[in-house]
Parts: sequence; structure tokens; C-alpha cells
Amino acid sequence: MPGPPLYSVPTVGPQAMAPSAPPGDAPPDAGGCPEDAAACAQDPAPTPEGDGSAPHILETETACEDDARGDPAPERDAWERVLSGPNGLGTTGLRLVLRAQPPTPCREIPSLYYHPVPEPDAARVAEVSRRIKDWAVDEVELYPPEWEDQFDGFSLGRYMVACHPDAPTIEHLMVATRLMAAENAVDDCYCEDHGGSPVGLGGRLLLAHTALDPLHTAQEYEAPWADSLHSDAPRRAYRSAMDYLLQAASASQADRFRHDMARLHLGYLAEAAWAQTEYVPEVWEYLAMRQFNNFRPCPTITDTVGGYELPADLHAQPAMQRVIALASNATTIVNDLYSYTKELAAPGRHMNLPVVLAEREDLGERDAYLKAIGIHNDLMHAFEAEAAALALACPVPQVTRFLRGVAAWVDGNHHWHQTNTYRYGLPDFW
Repeated sequence: MPGPPLYSVPTVGPQAMAPSAPPGDAPPDAGGCPEDAAACAQDPAPTPEGDGSAPHILETETACEDDARGDPAPERDAWERVLSGPNGLGTTGLRLVLRAQPPTPCREIPSLYYHPVPEPDAARVAEVSRRIKDWAVDEVELYPPEWEDQFDGFSLGRYMVACHPDAPTIEHLMVATRLMAAENAVDDCYCEDHGGSPVGLGGRLLLAHTALDPLHTAQEYEAPWADSLHSDAPRRAYRSAMDYLLQAASASQADRFRHDMARLHLGYLAEAAWAQTEYVPEVWEYLAMRQFNNFRPCPTITDTVGGYELPADLHAQPAMQRVIALASNATTIVNDLYSYTKELAAPGRHMNLPVVLAEREDLGERDAYLKAIGIHNDLMHAFEAEAAALALACPVPQVTRFLRGVAAWVDGNHHWHQTNTYRYGLPDFW
């Protein structure tokens, strides 16, 4: 089957894709930065103009009004500084500013806190959509012909272009798009309505995970393992998408992604265990599961897709880990809200936050849904406040850029859910 070699040695890393300017002076005692941050406090050069396929998409400077509660002014000011990016010579590539056009008219969830973004650049969307379908059909045989309309309706091109506005080239965007397609194939085919089942899920996920985190075993058994990576669509997709990531990411970035995928698989297993025992978790238990079974592997690669690297010691800081977790949790509750009617209409019992709230807190469907909106808003406000505090405490260029990248992913993820009427409808509560 055509495709990249199995676990090829990366030949292009983030430094080669987007070279950095000479190191600058690190801020003294950056209040939360590790002491050795001077080694990585360099001001990356302006982002390359890309491969000529489309101009950059620029980051949002506007937001909807806060719902009733609002943010404290210092946090709001700090967050706006994070989003606007640095100023001065050589920093143009670190700023993401909206193209001058209004957002696409779309559905509203009343009182949901979010930031509107423009419609993703059509030229980039078309090219990413073409390339991801070629990969899915020709390289990994991801789906049978009868699933083609569902693959097209997922709108992966629009999704990833909206989520990664600072990707310097189409190929950078394709790194994220292949991984997203592969992750959804695993979810659909192993867990959900395209042959998935909680029965035996652990074994399937473990074997699929070896396509991301390769098996190191006795020589006699290496060949059968390697052959197994071609045995079904999810493993073929994982193997291929991971190999492309390795060509774009540093060893540290790749290992970070593997770790977050292990978290994701652990969340799948918790949900499957509850399904097998017909257990409805407490609300806090459900939210704990969703911290693992969520979108975290996607925003965690925002620097790889942006063509730079957030150094490992900065990524591992507890404050950064909290910001990433809050962002990922908020985006996943967005999925619960927009997929609510889709899941209720599907066979079997699907667990999402409004369903758990209704059962565990004895709420009607509408009240449970409204409370889920409030939980989402709390997570969003916490994410923005923590990100602003971190940006002030650790004013390293890569930290600020990474935080803006995560914020852009949060906003793009909401935009895709809000505008994807092929997949999602809203409940008739208003």
C-alpha cells in the first residue's frame, strides 16, 4: 500500500520549517518560568508566507459579550494583550489579526460564551480537503465507499484551517488534518456507531496505540506486529498520520502527542466500562472522564502545526498544563452541547453532560442543558484567566504564541461545531 515509510527518521523539524532569529535576552526571574528559560527565550522570525496556496488567516480580536458575570478588568486586559501579540521589529509573524469580513451567519446557543471567527480561507480549505481525501482513499483506505458522504460532511478542511490560523503552509495543516481523521476513525470504528463496542475495546486500543508508540520487542515478533498495523483502517490511519507528524515535529513534540493520545485512550476505556456496567457517573466523575476523553491531542500540537516549538520544560510547567487542560475541557463540552440531539437520536444510550446532569441532579432536559452551558462558560473563563496570568508571569515569546495558538484552536473548534449543520442540530429549547 502506498504511503510513507514506517517510522522513518524525521528529516524536517520545526527549526528547519521556521528558523528562529538569534536568541534574545531572557527576562529576569520570569515568575513561573524555569530558571533556564533563557536558552529558549528567542523571538521566532516572522512566519513564512507559506506555499503560495493562500494568505494567512488572522486571529480574532473580537469577542462576544460576557454572559452576566463578566471578567475582572486586569484579566481581560492581559488576555487581550495575549491575543493581540507582540509589537516591534521582527514580530509580525507572531500576530494573528482577523481578515476584514464578518463571521458566517450561524446558529446560536443562547448564553454560550465564545469568540466568533471569520469563515476559514476558501482556497486553503479546498486544498486541505482535496489532500485529506486523497490520503484517506489512496494511502490508508480509511473508509468504504458508502461512508464517503459522511467523510465529506465532516468538513475536515474547514475544521483544521479554522483551528490553526498561523499554520505557515498547507503541509503544516495536513499534519493536524491527518491526525484528526485518524483519531475519528478510531472513535467511530472502535467505540461508536461504525462497528464500535465497549466489549474488547481495551485490546483494540492498545494495539492501535502501538501505531503511535512503537513496539520494542524480540526480533522474532517484530514482523507480525508491523504487519498488524495494516490490518484495519484505524491502525493504518494512525501509523501513516504519526509518520507524517514525525517528519514535522521534534522528538519532544512527538512524545508529548503520544502522552496525550494515551490520555485519550484511557478516557475511551472509562466511558466503555460505564457503558458495560450501565453506570451513570456522578457529574464530577463524568467531567473527570472528559478531561481524558477530549480534544487535548489537537491543541497540544499547535506549535508543531505553527512551525515552531514550545520547549519541553515550558510545556511541562503546571500552569501551562492547567491552561491546556481547561481549554481542552471547554472544547469538549462544546461537543456535548452541539452533538446532544444527534446522540439522543442514535441507537443505544449515549452519555453527555446534559444527560448526566439530568439524571444525577434530577433536572429536566432543558434545565440540564442550560446548566451544561454554564459549566462550559465557567471553564472558558477559567481558561482565559489562567492563560492571561501565565502570559504575564512567563513573557517568553514561544509561551505567548502557544497560548494564542491554543485560544485560536478553541475558537476554531467552536466555529466548526456551530456551522456544521450536516452533523449537528440544536435542541428545540428556545
